[in-house]
Amino acid sequence: MKKKVKYLLFTVLLLAVGLVSFRPNNTYFEIQKNLDIFATLYKELNTYYVDEITPGTAIKTGIDAMLSSLDPYTNYIPEEAIEEYRTQTTGQYGGIGAVVGNRDGKSIIIMPFEESPATTAGLKAGDVILAVNGVNIEGKSHDQVSTLLKGEIGKMITLKINRYGVDKPFDVDVERQKIKVENVPYFGMINSSVGFVKLTDFTEGAGREVRAAVETLRDRGAESVILDLRGNPGGLLNEAVNVASVFIPKFSEVVTTKGRIEEWNQTYKTLDMPVDIEMPVAVLTDNMSASASEIVAGVIQDYDRGVLVGARTFGKGLVQTTRRLSYNGQLKITTAKYYIPSGRCIQAIDYSHRNSDGTPGTIPDSLRQAFKTENGRIVYDGKGIKPDLLVEEESYAPITRSLLEKSLLFDYATEYSYKNPEVKNPVSFKLSDSEYQDFSNWLKTKEYDYVTGVEKSIDELKFYAQKERYYEAISSELKDLEKLVIHNKEADLQTFKPQIKELLEKEIVSRSTFQRGAIEAEFDNDPQVIAAVKILGNTKAYSEILQGNK
Repeated sequence: MKKKVKYLLFTVLLLAVGLVSFRPNNTYFEIQKNLDIFATLYKELNTYYVDEITPGTAIKTGIDAMLSSLDPYTNYIPEEAIEEYRTQTTGQYGGIGAVVGNRDGKSIIIMPFEESPATTAGLKAGDVILAVNGVNIEGKSHDQVSTLLKGEIGKMITLKINRYGVDKPFDVDVERQKIKVENVPYFGMINSSVGFVKLTDFTEGAGREVRAAVETLRDRGAESVILDLRGNPGGLLNEAVNVASVFIPKFSEVVTTKGRIEEWNQTYKTLDMPVDIEMPVAVLTDNMSASASEIVAGVIQDYDRGVLVGARTFGKGLVQTTRRLSYNGQLKITTAKYYIPSGRCIQAIDYSHRNSDGTPGTIPDSLRQAFKTENGRIVYDGKGIKPDLLVEEESYAPITRSLLEKSLLFDYATEYSYKNPEVKNPVSFKLSDSEYQDFSNWLKTKEYDYVTGVEKSIDELKFYAQKERYYEAISSELKDLEKLVIHNKEADLQTFKPQIKELLEKEIVSRSTFQRGAIEAEFDNDPQVIAAVKILGNTKAYSEILQGNK
């Protein structure tokens, strides 16, 4: 009886606010019904399950499972995770200012930020953190260590450090400070006429940082500029508008959002005067350029304001909004799709229509539509943004990937830097052949292995030969083939020397010049940067691309 009264009161309330009709299969009846099922199910589970159940953990698991059926960007943020979420959107936190990685249960400083508390305190890349304020952190996860390092601004913390070349661990006192992770970690001149801006995030202030960088480069004599959006996952939509405003006229349309709630639909336009609308621009993109990065790249392409160079972008055309929940939680929810000036939405994955195995499908080519840029060039929706100049990044050889995964390049750079402490010029520093041979000799005592693509193919051939009963007939040939292609580490170190040497030089340079030096060290060998510089230096070819004549 009480249950009927409860449901009747609930229905009357919904009717009063106009949320339900008298239809018995109404959506809101289904919501009430299933919430009731969930509550009673959990009550039974909590009462009778054989082991103790932690309510917060169990409910969070249920919420996460429900949201995972929608898209990867709709997430529940409980109260205890709010600070981490705030860091992601503002780029600010109280900490020591260093990238810390976890390897084999050890927490290692990968790179301290320039002029950060970590650098001021004398911490260096390669330092192993043994304890934080007396708490042994061996075996702790990255998140657990991060929690210990971050906290109240102005408070001193003590780190116990193990350093290469030092016999005993020692303590380092570091004062936590407000850390602002820059959206633009580097800008500078590639040559006398081409400026370069690296944009890694779209947290608060991204537009202001890009504007300041472009203005400074123009004052230094830049006649054109490269905006590097590679690896940039996006961020705040309004900062995408602010970045676009640096290059296109005031009051230009940048992006329109459209969702189920029509009154939330909005068109965003630039509100600031541009820095320059004539300066040639090249935008670098790759498969990890997403969301706000794609808005900026798409705007530059749709207005024929510059040339896109690199690889096709990720294809995230969804907009998230944060909604407050009870008990200080928040829901980051996808509320709309965004459309760039040509009218296209670049969303590549269709989360509303899933395959038979539950995985989301991609937008089929047959449903992709053609749109036009301002100059009449044909562009398409539904699959990210295709650059005007497709230039793939160099792929790493198996031996190179193995050296990176085992952190052997990082470890050797640590040893090399302590033995050769002078500051390295990022542009001119090169390892000599004898120094590279020293590295090769050093590797002889290290554990690493890998399988080449040819070796994988032979293994597959053996598998199918055995499965289809051909193995006996061709076994001797297969064994001979294996002997011919089995990899030789020393030979591979010479075959892929240019690639390995370049990465090692970059790692060594970063020890004294930080992220800035690591970026500059790549200019001479980066195929996408090289292509961008070339097209910016060829006025005719640049113009032909934007006019659709090439």
